[in-house]
Amino acid sequence: MDENFVCHLESNARRFAGKASLVWESGSLTWSELDRLASGFAHDLSRRGVRAGDRVAIVLPVRSDFVIAFLGILKLGATAAPLNPLLKSEELATLVADLKPKQIVDQVKAEPAVWDTPSHAGAPALVLYTSGSTGRQKGAVFSHSALTFANRSWGEPVMGLTPEDRVLAALPLAHSLGLNGGLLAPLLLGATVVLVERFTPEAVFGAIQRHRVTVFPGVATIFRRLLNSPAFSGADFSSLRHAISGAAPCPWELAVEWRERTGTRVVRGYGMTELFRPISYFVGDPTDIPDAVGKPVPGVEISIVENGEVKSRGDTGEMLIKSPAAMDGYLGDSQETQAVLENGWFKTGDLANVSPEGFVRIVGRKRERILRGGYSIFPQEVEAVLLSHPAVAEAAVVGVPSPDLGEEVAAFVSLKPMTHVTAEELLDHCKERLARYKYPRRVNILKELPKGPTGKILKSELIRGQSG
Repeated sequence: MDENFVCHLESNARRFAGKASLVWESGSLTWSELDRLASGFAHDLSRRGVRAGDRVAIVLPVRSDFVIAFLGILKLGATAAPLNPLLKSEELATLVADLKPKQIVDQVKAEPAVWDTPSHAGAPALVLYTSGSTGRQKGAVFSHSALTFANRSWGEPVMGLTPEDRVLAALPLAHSLGLNGGLLAPLLLGATVVLVERFTPEAVFGAIQRHRVTVFPGVATIFRRLLNSPAFSGADFSSLRHAISGAAPCPWELAVEWRERTGTRVVRGYGMTELFRPISYFVGDPTDIPDAVGKPVPGVEISIVENGEVKSRGDTGEMLIKSPAAMDGYLGDSQETQAVLENGWFKTGDLANVSPEGFVRIVGRKRERILRGGYSIFPQEVEAVLLSHPAVAEAAVVGVPSPDLGEEVAAFVSLKPMTHVTAEELLDHCKERLARYKYPRRVNILKELPKGPTGKILKSELIRGQSG
């Protein structure tokens, strides 16, 4: 049985009882207050019939209520499953049907209390949803030990946190970077978390200045929006030690611009929902290489493989990773799990090589995943929505380069005979059925989609046409 992750935070609550654990625009909670409210929520869940081993969904934005709920669920020995509150009702219903939670938490009512937390948990700590190669979102299941290793790694070598730090949490907490880098790693290291419920450049600038934020986890999209904001010229970054990028790779040019204009470094890295931050640069090492994502964090192994053969350093192949922070598997899907996990090695689907000094370069992706502003999007899901329109005969969705987001979602369709629909109408169709970060920003209506000899749509031709 795993040591319960929340026991580390309970120890911090005793050590830092009167110190701020969470602060936000209109309030704050000390470590002692947070711990007692989480215990009260564990009591509330228990009264509602939730037991150790049950799964509990959390559908809340970046607020103290989310933190209280998450810690309360772990105190009970249940499994927390954050779901993005920005999802449309149909998308949310699909995830809930897959998760089968005992409770769905969309509000928190908790009175301060004391709770006897089991020191070891027999159930997983976390289910975090991502999209699969078929377009179906899958729940990645994590043990308590995986959560502890991941956030110890985040907090120490990657972020270099101390109890004096104040870390900005402005990313969705159903996102692996937001949950780990923005919340759990700071709490594990005894730092204070500054919550920003709704991202706007003005809200971020205000929080950094007001609360003297020292560490800022973000995605490339956020850094770009801040740099482009008219309010940037009046922002105060004097308290900031460094920023941390995650999700989609942070372009080197963006990191350079951020440093030039704020005086702080963006610590870049590589990770995914199923495999928390296995490769990174480290705050204590000033080395930065423009086209590399960093080195394996301590305790993580990587292997470059092609056609079953382990390649030498410098050679390119699929990157396999073995990490104590890897997921145990996909919830209720042993077949998908076996496709990516073998003898402890996770098949990333990314093509990479490793320099003689150990720096990892990602050169391509075997999968079709689109990384838009830190979110993973799979074409099949968007294509299915387009094909549900009565006028659409065929649909293909690809990722095209975007200077601000890394990649943008582009769609191509052909229409059924004797039908008519505009690109704007198809965009509206997608907007009504997909989360904001998923729907395509452009729809191209073609007479016919390019196909190979077998009739398969040639997406490479579509991508080439967009970039040519």
